[in-house]
Amino acid sequence: MPPAKLYRDDAIMKTMPDSGNVTLGLRANWQQFWLLVLINAFVGAMVGLERTVVPLIAAEDFGIASKTVILSFIFSFGIVKALANLFAGHFSDRLGRKPILILGWLIGLPVPFLIIYAPGWEWIAFANVLLGVNQGLCWSTTVIMKIDLAGPRQRGFAMGLNEFAGYLAVSLAAFLTGYLAAQYDLRPTPFYPGIAFAILGLGLSALFVRETSGHVRQEVSEVISGDISTPSFREIFYLTSWKNRSLFSVCQAGLVNNLNDGMVWGLIPLYLAGYHLSLEKIGIIAASYPAVWGISQLFTGLLSDRWGRKWLIVIGMLIQGLGILFFIFSAQFYGWLAGAVILGLGTALVYPTLLAAIGDVAHPQWRASSVGIYRLWRDGGYAVGALLSGILADTVGLSVTIAVIAGLTILSGIAVAFVMQETLNNPS
Repeated sequence: MPPAKLYRDDAIMKTMPDSGNVTLGLRANWQQFWLLVLINAFVGAMVGLERTVVPLIAAEDFGIASKTVILSFIFSFGIVKALANLFAGHFSDRLGRKPILILGWLIGLPVPFLIIYAPGWEWIAFANVLLGVNQGLCWSTTVIMKIDLAGPRQRGFAMGLNEFAGYLAVSLAAFLTGYLAAQYDLRPTPFYPGIAFAILGLGLSALFVRETSGHVRQEVSEVISGDISTPSFREIFYLTSWKNRSLFSVCQAGLVNNLNDGMVWGLIPLYLAGYHLSLEKIGIIAASYPAVWGISQLFTGLLSDRWGRKWLIVIGMLIQGLGILFFIFSAQFYGWLAGAVILGLGTALVYPTLLAAIGDVAHPQWRASSVGIYRLWRDGGYAVGALLSGILADTVGLSVTIAVIAGLTILSGIAVAFVMQETLNNPS
C-alpha cells in the first residue's frame, strides 16, 4: 500500500465546490476560525453542565448506590458520541461540514430540559444519548473545519485553540453548575444556562458559519502530484485503526485518554463526596482539571508544531497517570486539587497533538473520515472507562479502581513511545 498521504477519493472531489480564491491559514480565515472557536465553546459548555452535578443527582435524587448504574450515563454518552463521530467524519466528506454541525445542535436542544424534568434515571440516560450525538456531530465538525481552514503549517496551533475553547468552557460550566447547586439545589437551576448554550450554538451555526469544503479542494491541489489510489471507507478505517502504526498509536492513546476522563467524570465526585467534601470544593476540583487542560492547550498545540507530536503524547500520558495517582495518595483538598491540575496538564499535552497527528498523516480528501474514525475510538473510551470503572468500583472499591486506570494510562504512553513514528513533516 502506498504512503497514506497519497490517497484521495475522486468521486468526492467532483461534488465539492470550486476553491476559487480560497487561501489557507489562520490569518486569512480569522473571522470564520474564531467564530468556530466560539461555537466550540458552547459545545464544551453543554457537556460541562454534567461534570459536577449529574453523578450526585443519581445518588441523592434517585437513591442509586451502584457505581455501575451511576456510570451508565457516561457509558451511553460514550457509545453514542463515538458512533456520531464516525457519522460526522464520513458524511462531512460526502455532504459538507455545515449541515452536520446544524444537525448536531438540533439534536442537542432538548438535553437541558430532559435533565431538569427527569422523573427517573432513564431520562438522564436518554438525555446523554442526545448529548453524545450533539457532541459527536458538533465537536467533530468544528475540529474538521478548523483543520480545513488552518492548512498544514498551523494545524497543531489550530487544534490547541479549538480544544482550549471547548475545555475551558467545560471547566467554567462545571464550576457554574457546582456553584448553582450549592446555592439552590441539584435541579433545576444549574441546567438553565444549558438552554442558552444550545440556542446560541444553533443560531450562530445556522446563520454565520460558511462551508469549508473549498479549502479542502485548495489543499488537495497544493499537495497532490502523480498517480494516486482511491481508498474505500473500509480501507480508511483499517488504515487509521490498525495498519498505519502512527495512526494506531494515536487511536489507542485517544481511547485510553477518554477512558481515564470517563472515570474522573463519573467517580471522582463520588470519591470526594465520600470524604464529606463540600459541593463548592468538589466543583472547584471538577472545574480545575478541564480549566488547566483547556488553557494549557493554547501552548501545547503550538509546541507540537515546533517540536513534533510523538514525545508530547508520550510525556502527556505519563503525566496523566501521575495526576490520577494523586487522588488516592492524598486525603485532603489541596492534594486532590494538585492531582486535578497535573491531570489537566498531561491531557493538554496529548489532546490537540493527537488531532494534529491525524491531520499530518491523513490525506486532505479523506481526512474528515480519518478524524471521525479516530474520534470513534477516542470517545469509545468513555464507554469502556464507564463500564470498567463501574464494575471495578462495585467489586474492589474506588481507590483500587483509580489506581488501575492510572496504570492503564501509563502503559498507553509507553506503547506510544515504542510504536509511533514522528508525523510532523514526516508522515508515516
